Amino acid sequence: MRKTNTTLNGEKLHVSSEMLRAMAHPLRLKIIEFIDKNGSINVNKIYNSLRLEQSITSQHLRVLRAAGVVKTTREGKFIHYSLDYDTIGQALQAVRSFLTSPA
Repeated sequence: MRKTNTTLNGEKLHVSSEMLRAMAHPLRLKIIEFIDKNGSINVNKIYNSLRLEQSITSQHLRVLRAAGVVKTTREGKFIHYSLDYDTIGQALQAVRSFLTSPA
């Protein structure tokens, strides 16, 4: 049997695990789902639609933003949140590579 050299990118895997940890919270999952359904949306619409407190919504969005799950754009005084599908896809690929690498 031939051995395969596998190089794991520890940094990518670490970033991916942080992203998955941020996404694992039930309330953050609801926020992610809501953003996914609406594309780009501001925090006011998120907390009003999901019936959350503004401060709690902002805290969860901060965690998602720090983990690279969401990205922001500013329009005047409003900040719009959208999912960063490219970064999420890269994280998923890093996890897939780890899971499918030979032992």
